[in-house]
Amino acid sequence: PTDPNLLDYTCCSSQMEETLALQSERDFLKSVEENSQFLLTTFTQRHRRFDEFFRELIELSEKSMNQMFTKTYGRLFTQNSHVFQELFVELRRYYSGGSVSLSEVLSDFWSRLVERVFSLVNPQYQFSEDYLECVSKHAEQLQPFGDVPRKLRVQVSRAFIAARALSQGLATGRDIVNKATKVSCTDSECVRGLMRQWYCPLCRGMPSLRPCHSLCLNVMKGCLANQADLDTEWNNFIDSLYQVSEKLEGPFNIELAADSISVKVSEAIMHMQENSVSISTKVFQGCGSPRPAPGRSKRSPKESGGNRRPFRTYSPEEKPTTAAGTNLDRLVTELKERLRPMRGFWVSLPHTICNDEKMAADVTNEDRCWNGQTRGRYLPDVTGDGLVSQINNPEVEVDIARPDVRTRQLIMELRVVTNKLRHAQSGQDMDFMDSEEGSGSGGGDHGERYNDDWPGYGPYSPPYNKPARNPPANPAKPPRVRERNGSKWNKNNGHGRVRSASSQLSFSLVPLLSLPLMVTVAPMWR
Repeated sequence: PTDPNLLDYTCCSSQMEETLALQSERDFLKSVEENSQFLLTTFTQRHRRFDEFFRELIELSEKSMNQMFTKTYGRLFTQNSHVFQELFVELRRYYSGGSVSLSEVLSDFWSRLVERVFSLVNPQYQFSEDYLECVSKHAEQLQPFGDVPRKLRVQVSRAFIAARALSQGLATGRDIVNKATKVSCTDSECVRGLMRQWYCPLCRGMPSLRPCHSLCLNVMKGCLANQADLDTEWNNFIDSLYQVSEKLEGPFNIELAADSISVKVSEAIMHMQENSVSISTKVFQGCGSPRPAPGRSKRSPKESGGNRRPFRTYSPEEKPTTAAGTNLDRLVTELKERLRPMRGFWVSLPHTICNDEKMAADVTNEDRCWNGQTRGRYLPDVTGDGLVSQINNPEVEVDIARPDVRTRQLIMELRVVTNKLRHAQSGQDMDFMDSEEGSGSGGGDHGERYNDDWPGYGPYSPPYNKPARNPPANPAKPPRVRERNGSKWNKNNGHGRVRSASSQLSFSLVPLLSLPLMVTVAPMWR
C-alpha cells in the first residue's frame, strides 16, 4: 500500500508521471467505455426498434380501419375520415410524449361522435346543438354501446401507457449510461492511483508486472465510488423495465389493442343499432321531444332508418391483421434477455475491469503481482462499494463528505422514470393521475379490478380496491367550443344552430363507427 508521505512522489520522475497520468486516464476511460458499451448499445438499439414497432402499429391500425370501413361504408366513411384521423393524431402525440391525456382524447372523440350517431338513427327529426349536448350527457349514462366502450378503453389506455413508459424508459437508460460513464472519471486522486498501479512497475524496471487483483479493486472502487451509489435505483429501474415489458407481452399487449380498435368499434355499432329504439325513447324522455325534420312525417324510432344502409360487423377475413406477426413477442424476449445481466452493473464494474488480464493480475496470482511498492502479495482488505465505504480506501483518497452533484441528479432521474414504469404496470399514467384515476365508462367501473390482468407486484399493485362512487344523476360536462360557422362537426354546414338529421346522413355514419371510445371515457366528466 502507498505511504501517505509518498503521495507527491510515487515511483517515476515528475515529468514521466505527468505523461503517464494522462495515459492512465485514457486507459481508464477507455476501459469504462468498453465495459459499458453493452448497456449503451442495448438501450439505444432496443429503443429504436421498439419505437419503430410501436409507431408502425399505430399506422397499421389506422390504415386497417380506413380500408375496412371504406369497403363497408364507402363514401359515407371517406367523407368523415378526418374524425378518425384526429383520433390517431392524438394517439401518436400521446405516444411521442406529448402532454395528452388519453381519457380526454377518447372522451372528446366520443362526445363529438355520439351526437352524429343519434342524428343518424333518428333522421326524421332535426336537433339543435343544445339538444345534442343533452344527448351526449345521457349517452354517458345509458351506455348505448354496451360494454364494448369500457373494454376498448381499458385495452387501449393501458397498452399505450405501458408502450410509452417502456419507450421513454429505454431512452432514459441510454442517457443515464452516457452521463454516468463521464461522472468524476478524471478526479486527480483517482488518476494518481491509476498511474501508481499501472505504471510504477514500468519505472521500477518490471514492465510486465500487473497490479495485484485486490489492489486494482481498491483503485477502481475509489475511482467509481459515485457510480456504485447508483446501484439501488439502477436495479429498481431495470426491474421495472423488465416488468413493464412482460405486461406488454401479456395483458397490456399493444399489438392486440391496436388491432382491436376497428373490430370493437364495429361491434359497438351493431349494439347501438339493435337498441336504437329504447335508447331514443329514453333520450326523448330526458331531453324532450325533438322537432320533426322539414318535409318528413313524424315516425317512431323503429320506423326510421328503413332506407338506410344497414350496419354490420366484419366477417373474420375482414378483421385487421398487422404485418408485425409475433414481432412484439420477439422484441420483448430479446429485451428481457439483455436486461437480466444489467442488474448490479455499477457495483460490479470494478470487478469487470480488474478481471481483464490487461488491467490486473489474475486473482489466483497473489504473489507474483505489483502490490503498490514491489512484487508480492497485496495485504490490505478490499474496501466496500459506494462513496461512504471509501473512507478507509488505502489507494485513492476520496472525500466522502462531498457527494457528486451529477450522481445525485442521476439518482433522481432513475427514481422518476422508475416511478412512471411502476405506475404503468397497473395501467396508470403518472402525468395524468388526477384526470385518469377513476376514469371509465358509464358503468361506474371506477373501483373495478381486473384480477386476471393485474398480478400483484408487492407495494406496487394497482389500487383498484376502492369502492365505486355513485355518479350524479346529471353529470356536469365542460362546455365545448363550437365552430363559428355552424356545427362544430360539419364545417361546410351553414344552416345555423338547428340541423336536419336527414340532411346530415353522410356525416353521421362515422360517429357510429367510433362511438365505443366516447362511452369509454365518459366517467371522467362525473
